[in-house]
Amino acid sequence: MALLPTLFLSHGAPDIAVADTVAAAFLRRLATVLPAPHAILVASAHFERQGSVGVSADASPETIHDFGNFDPRLFEIRYPAPGDPQLAKAIVDRLVASGFAATAITGRGFDHGTWVPLSLAYPDADIPVVQVSVDPTRDAAYHLALGEALAGLRAEGVLIVGSGSFTHNLQEAFGRLRRGLRVDTTPEWVSQFADWMSDRLVAGDREALADYRARAPFAVENHPTDEHLMPLHVALGAAGRGAKAERLHASSEFGVLSMDAFAFH
Repeated sequence: MALLPTLFLSHGAPDIAVADTVAAAFLRRLATVLPAPHAILVASAHFERQGSVGVSADASPETIHDFGNFDPRLFEIRYPAPGDPQLAKAIVDRLVASGFAATAITGRGFDHGTWVPLSLAYPDADIPVVQVSVDPTRDAAYHLALGEALAGLRAEGVLIVGSGSFTHNLQEAFGRLRRGLRVDTTPEWVSQFADWMSDRLVAGDREALADYRARAPFAVENHPTDEHLMPLHVALGAAGRGAKAERLHASSEFGVLSMDAFAFH
């Protein structure tokens, strides 16, 4: 089978699962332009562990509604994709062999960073899904290395997805949400950061990307905390050195949540 790219997807607010937005429309088309995977591995910004990598190992994961004050329809959604305990064990073994502390975890359902984009891209929920955690105490270089440790899975038909947000200032986003401004003008401090990141990704400048917090314009304003950008570094690392970035989508929600998506070939 064709070697799968790795993906970075901005999952946005949870209600993208039921909202009529251009980002939702993009996600609904996504699977049509990709080879069919045997399994999907998601590094989700909403699966956080400190000091070790958690790997979800349930055979039938539950759907976690890890949010509040959104459309009531969201709480009725279930994403019944199977897990894959054998793949989870193989991932733990692969990570440990690469020097990571890693643990298989049961009782860990699909958080919205996983089920929201997958429910749009793979609505049949018939492909096994495993999740790996990000570490909010570790930097971009750590997550690039984490991705590199997972890179060999691509040859086994595993689609590696980093699910986060290209920009993620929730205070600004929620302020606009309360004012009903889902479609709003994108401020310069958001567009400058997004353009810098996109340019560095297309250029393959891993050194600059690993140091984005010091080098990118308005990095702290767009990411007050790191965790929603770390899945991008996992996806980039998993594509292998020299990988080429392809920008698949660019839009914004509330003017300040950039919904950009990338494939790394």
